[in-house]
Amino acid sequence: MEIFIIRHAPTRSDGGLAGRRDLPCDLPGAAELAALRGDLRGWIGVPARLWVSPALRCRTTAGALFPGLSAREDARLWEQDFGAWEGLPPAEIPDLGPLTGAALARRRPPGGESFADLCKRLRPALKEAAQGEGPLAVVAHAGTARGALALALGSPGRALGFEIAPLSVTMLRALPGGLWSVGFVNRLTP
Repeated sequence: MEIFIIRHAPTRSDGGLAGRRDLPCDLPGAAELAALRGDLRGWIGVPARLWVSPALRCRTTAGALFPGLSAREDARLWEQDFGAWEGLPPAEIPDLGPLTGAALARRRPPGGESFADLCKRLRPALKEAAQGEGPLAVVAHAGTARGALALALGSPGRALGFEIAPLSVTMLRALPGGLWSVGFVNRLTP
């Protein structure tokens, strides 16, 4: 079973952390969107299922990439809740000092959730997805893609080392025995 996680189009924001803020996105032009649809058909074919984060930027992206395909919204796919850091520009986020990947994954912003919390929230959704038939397309967030990588790698801290670009695709395979493999990460349209 293959799961293709597509990060939403670039967020239209003020440069601050988007996290749980429900912001719109900027879709690419018609030619670029057509090329991306063509690449997705080559990688996925027609997905048997389409899941989407409830965020406006994800629903808009899913509708543009998979017109006419009904999407299942799943709140477990939301981006990390950055709590008091939501909306802050990167320069205003407190310096956490040197942390290992594992320590950073456990770090919880005031009033928010840690990346490890996101991974714990996402894990049941991915296990449920693995029980279905045919390829699954998921339109969600960078944190969602990293959370899926954490499941495959067995380490939230290691997964934080991946950059996930807007409109990139990350593919995982669910294997027998609850194992996962990574097909590719951050694939973009040429």
